[in-house]
Amino acid sequence: MVTVGVDMAAEAARTAVAWLDWHDGCARLVNVRTGAGDDVIVEAAMEAGKAAIDCPLGWPERFVDFVTAHRAGHVQVPDGLAGRDWRRDLAWRVTDQVVHAQTGLTPLSVSADRIGHATMRCAALLAELARRGQPVDRRGGGAVVEVYPAACLKQWGLPHRGYKRAANLAGLGELVDRLREAAPWLDLGGHEPLCRASDDATDAVISALAARASALGLATVPAGNQAQAAATEGWIALPTTPLNSLVP
Repeated sequence: MVTVGVDMAAEAARTAVAWLDWHDGCARLVNVRTGAGDDVIVEAAMEAGKAAIDCPLGWPERFVDFVTAHRAGHVQVPDGLAGRDWRRDLAWRVTDQVVHAQTGLTPLSVSADRIGHATMRCAALLAELARRGQPVDRRGGGAVVEVYPAACLKQWGLPHRGYKRAANLAGLGELVDRLREAAPWLDLGGHEPLCRASDDATDAVISALAARASALGLATVPAGNQAQAAATEGWIALPTTPLNSLVP
């Protein structure tokens, strides 16, 4: 199996894609690309056994309803709600609230943060995959699954803060060290220097690991009434087993 991880940004400059080849008891990083354009992402997802994207796959249902109502001039605040309590369901998807409850981490809001720009790009890529015949299920059951690297790292007992941006290269190096210790079967090969220099590349690798967890059924899936919302909003797949469970 080859899994792909995509650290998605609004533009290619901050987007990275990683390919992990799983065989003979190891996972080998066969390629990692920074500055990845749309064509690279689409082709990678087309060829992968599973692709994981670090980006919301949709917007909150209540936010979509709110914008539609606002356009028509008929916004109504639910009885008994105001301020932050009302805006929470507009800003957070069901999956965001589940991730917060399970990990204590708060995903960026796709309707109230700049990550919305990345989601616009991602929506176009999902549409292109569908046009090419790839099954796209925002709940994670198709060709792609939504992931959140920081939450994955926390679930696996690894550093999940303090490794982003150039000012935190020491933290990024520590994360790579800890990852290699926790997963000696992960072969970064000649791409290790890039992982130590680019948090985008490392997040892409973490996403590719999470893709493996999803493909093996070792990640959360929406249950009950969560499934209906996840079908349009997207669903963040959280690993449910230790990192070593991914070894083939």
